[in-house]
Amino acid sequence: MIGIVLAAGAGRRLRPYTDSLPKALVPVDGDTTILDIALRNFAAVELRDVAVVVGYAAEAVEERRASLESRYGVKLELVYNDKAEVWNNAYSLWCARDHMSDGALLVNGDTVHPVAVEETLLAARGPGILLAVDTEKRLAEEEMKIRLDDSGRLVSITKLMDPASAYAEYIGATLIEGSAAPRLADALRATFERDPQLYYEDGYQYLADHGEDLGLAPLPASTAWVEVDDHADLARAREIACHY
Repeated sequence: MIGIVLAAGAGRRLRPYTDSLPKALVPVDGDTTILDIALRNFAAVELRDVAVVVGYAAEAVEERRASLESRYGVKLELVYNDKAEVWNNAYSLWCARDHMSDGALLVNGDTVHPVAVEETLLAARGPGILLAVDTEKRLAEEEMKIRLDDSGRLVSITKLMDPASAYAEYIGATLIEGSAAPRLADALRATFERDPQLYYEDGYQYLADHGEDLGLAPLPASTAWVEVDDHADLARAREIACHY
């Protein structure tokens, strides 16, 4: 099993930090960036091979590659997304499809979270695809929300959901078993071919619609994490990252 980080996005709402850096390289604790935290977490759970999907300002990741490998004892392979600035992340994850054959633990390059997330996913692993979810957070319009049916099966994952009907928020971390990787790759392709502006979570929806059971791994109570989309999120990330 390897780690995968999606770090191709431009992060326009975080300018001027992202004028020349991808969002994953924005500092959240001194010089420690979101990517630093992701790699540190992977190393802590013995995932030493990591594929980083890059696109916008890819050269900034390239320049830091050797120092990141040395600092965290990992081996990085950069996967280039040639459409990072025009297509959404369903295509970005599809670019990493060849790295999933032995299983992968995926994290978004804009999610600041403690290693408890990786530990929770690995402890609950089983066949298929397992999503880390926050069942405690009060939800609003922006969150990637999940709804279950009466049997507890995931039937919907989207931002476009009434928060009152949601069970939890997907936090941007997934364990993908190698056996499920081909089906996920096909779902992602069907998703971005339908609309290149769709999210990889729309690929998860495609799988659910076609009978795939997607597992859920609820986070430990009061896990401090944040998806960094704007400056308010960045301020929150800087409050919590120093405690990891």
